[in-house]
Amino acid sequence: MRHFGHISPTVRKDLFHQEPAEFTGASPSRVLAAALGATLYSPATRPALAADIRKQAGRGVVSMVLCLEDSISDTDVCGAEDNLVRQFADLDADEAELPLLFIRVRTPEQIPDLVRRLGGSVQRLAGFVLPKFNESRGVAFLEAVAQAEAAGGQHRLYAMPVLETPDLLHLETRVEALAGISRTVNSHRERVLALRLGVTDFCSAYGLRRTPDMTAYDVQIVAGVIADVVNVLSRADGTGFTVTGPVWEYFRSQQRLFKPQLRRSPFLEEGVEELRTALIEHDLDGLLREIELDRANGLLGKTCIHPAHVTPVHALSVVSHEEFCDAQDILRPERGGGGVMRSAYTNKMNEVKPHRAWAERTMLRAEVFGVAKEEVGFVDLLTAGLQV
Repeated sequence: MRHFGHISPTVRKDLFHQEPAEFTGASPSRVLAAALGATLYSPATRPALAADIRKQAGRGVVSMVLCLEDSISDTDVCGAEDNLVRQFADLDADEAELPLLFIRVRTPEQIPDLVRRLGGSVQRLAGFVLPKFNESRGVAFLEAVAQAEAAGGQHRLYAMPVLETPDLLHLETRVEALAGISRTVNSHRERVLALRLGVTDFCSAYGLRRTPDMTAYDVQIVAGVIADVVNVLSRADGTGFTVTGPVWEYFRSQQRLFKPQLRRSPFLEEGVEELRTALIEHDLDGLLREIELDRANGLLGKTCIHPAHVTPVHALSVVSHEEFCDAQDILRPERGGGGVMRSAYTNKMNEVKPHRAWAERTMLRAEVFGVAKEEVGFVDLLTAGLQV
């Protein structure tokens, strides 16, 4: 699979200076973690789940979570598990490449049980999403994934813990909670693909809910937790993990209190003013701003609960030609001794040693999401993705 693989090769050639690379579930974990992109959640109770997965694959989705936890009723869990087994058997007959599929469980005991029941179709499963993850719960979850993989043969199973517990949110317990999470995920480093943020649960602890006019970073108590998670668990010194962005809850028009957050000029230049209007009507201008803030704060990828959110996440994940030129210049072998230079676009300073970690992350993102041509911007990428 590849990002933007759902659009025609001719269109990709017009958009990309460097096209997104192909990857599979067997690719290195660092590549898969960066390539998750917009991870689309779906309740495991959907009766046509296999058909839904195929449909979303055709729309550019490369990772999905099939949820047995908060998205379904407690009384529906058994039926949802049975449904997953049936739907995976249906998918097993497919020769086409499918998204990376993860199951969000409730308890560690579900993991080996589901792997056993899936049988041969477990080959379609990339791993498990582990909710309410902290040190006390996390050890059992990660050991269950390891045991299930061993029982299921040679097929690799990854884990994606969700950080959303009150001890992480509350100031007096946060430092120890983060230290405990760090100890737990580091002891299973080869298995932990990425860490996900449960911002809805963070808000719930204080009876908060952000409006579509506001991002997670406008809710200061949430922004503080995100900053501390990145500080401890996503360092660029080789010890860090990929941390993905929080969910955007909105997909319908609401009564607005603030002005739209999308400038008109980029859309006018491309002659697609109606696209800007549609994005605003569906509250996606707030999503776009939050995606930019995610990356500025060290997050990559995003939890999504609506297919309409996928293309904006991917379009904003593509590396611009300017970013690519800067990263290339910084990483040139002859620059190993450091120094400072003017950027190729002559609009900024590139300092080799301080900017090296940024450049390395940018080149990894360029590998999986591609590099836009010099004259191609976000609007072009978004329009191409939405036209399919």
